[in-house]
Amino acid sequence: MADVFHRSFFLDGPAGHLEAMLWTTPVEVPPLAGLVCHPHPLFGGTMHNKVVYQAAKAMHHRGIPVLRFNFRGAGLSEGTHDRGRGEQGDVRAAIDYLVNEFPGRPIVLAGFSFGSWVGLRVGCEDTRVSELIGLGLPVNDSDLTYLQSCAKPKLIVQGGNDQYGSGDNVEALFAKLPEPKRLVIVQGVDHFFAGKLNEMGAAIEEWLAERYAIPVL
Repeated sequence: MADVFHRSFFLDGPAGHLEAMLWTTPVEVPPLAGLVCHPHPLFGGTMHNKVVYQAAKAMHHRGIPVLRFNFRGAGLSEGTHDRGRGEQGDVRAAIDYLVNEFPGRPIVLAGFSFGSWVGLRVGCEDTRVSELIGLGLPVNDSDLTYLQSCAKPKLIVQGGNDQYGSGDNVEALFAKLPEPKRLVIVQGVDHFFAGKLNEMGAAIEEWLAERYAIPVL
């Protein structure tokens, strides 16, 4: 893994300060910036979640500066949980930060579980976001049909035994998504990719390497 320069700070969010962490590298190869959104804060989800960390690590391997943050009410972030509504504003605040910090760079937005449901919705609509990565889509009980009208490149990585997003439901949704798209099923794992986080990260790296022809740093 390349050397990490990390900075912990607070973003200005719509409901108050949002706890955040930015990873950068000495040599940033692709003209991109990355954002990773964490799982449900009412069930212990934060930016330090193992899946979120692995996704950020995969982007960082490719020289992409990566921002993680805690949704309102999680960790040291101010505000209270808003069932995915106000959290969309938190995602926009994170995008605003990246645009100001790395002007002119399109953003690769990734989200895990709740973070995918909220983050990808914002990413589909925001012209500053160029690519979407959904990890552990909670399709069993969340509406992600908005992705069917999203023409941006999409990578979906799902555990083969995901209890919140069954293989049948994910494949049914994926079939309706416009290209370019890719679905990677990591066999033998549940929602949290336990024991195979490296495979999940490798799927992200492969996607980015193919699209941008960038080496591992």
